Amino acid sequence: MDASPELQQFLELCCELAMRLCRFALLPVSLMQEKHKMMMSEMVTKLTNVCWDKCITSTPGSKFSSGETTCLTNCAQRYLDMTVIIAKRFEMQ
Repeated sequence: MDASPELQQFLELCCELAMRLCRFALLPVSLMQEKHKMMMSEMVTKLTNVCWDKCITSTPGSKFSSGETTCLTNCAQRYLDMTVIIAKRFEMQ
C-alpha cells in the first residue's frame, strides 16, 4: 500500500529530524554510535506518538484531512526546531 502524500511528508520530517541529530552528535566509538542510534530512534518514536496523539483525533481514513496534515507538519517542525536548539545548547557547553 502506498503512503498518502501527507503521511509521506510527515515521515520525511521525521527523517530530517534524525539527520539533523546525526550532524550534532557524530561519535567516533562504535558503542557510542549504537547508543546514539537508539536515542534517535526513541526521539523519532516520541515525535510520532506525540504528534499523532495531538493531531489525529478520530479514526484515520485513507487520507489525512487538511487540518490533520497541517497539525502533523507544524507539530513535527516544532519538535525538530526544539531538538536543534537543545542540541546547540549542549554543543556550547
